[in-house]
Amino acid sequence: MTDDVNYQNNPLHGLNLKTMLTEIVDHYGFEILHAYLWINTFKINPSIESSVKFLKKTTWAREKVEGFYLYKFKNLPKVASDQFDLPPRDRIIPEGQVPGEPCELTLEDAERMQAQRAKQAQDYDRKSGRSQGPRSDDKPWQKAGGRSESKSPWTPQPKARAETPAQDAGGKFDPWANSRNKLK
Repeated sequence: MTDDVNYQNNPLHGLNLKTMLTEIVDHYGFEILHAYLWINTFKINPSIESSVKFLKKTTWAREKVEGFYLYKFKNLPKVASDQFDLPPRDRIIPEGQVPGEPCELTLEDAERMQAQRAKQAQDYDRKSGRSQGPRSDDKPWQKAGGRSESKSPWTPQPKARAETPAQDAGGKFDPWANSRNKLK
C-alpha cells in the first residue's frame, strides 16, 4: 500500500509564482485582480516583480491568488469538501477534470459581488447580536451635556513655560526642583 499522491493533474504542479501571475495579469490585468481579490499590491504598486515579492512572503495572499488561478482562470469545478481546507497547491484534482476557458470577469461583476459580501456580513452581524453603531455607554469619558460630538468639549490647555533655572556658580542643577516646589 503506497501513499503516493498524483499531483500531475493539478494545473499548479510545476508552475512557479511568477509564471502564474504573468498569465493572470496578461489575461485580466491588475485592476480586475484587485477588484476580485482585494489585495492592495495589485492596486498600489501594480507590477509583476513587486506582486511576486509580496506573494512569496504572504501565505494567505498566495493561496488566494492560486485559488483564483484554479477556479476563475482555469475554470475548474468547485473543490470537494474534504479538499477545501488544503491550500490550492496541495489539492488533488481528479483525472477527469481538465482546465477550461478562463471566466469572463468585469469590474461591474466585482462591484456586485462586493455589495453582496457586504450585505452578507451585515446580516451575519445582525444575527449574531453585534451592535451596528456606537452606544452612549461606549465612551464613558465623554462629558455629559447637550454638546455636539463634532466639537470636543475637552480642549488642551497650553503648557506653562517654566523659566530654565540659572545654574549657580557651583554648577549644580536640580531637574526635580519644580516638582518639589509643588509638593510643598
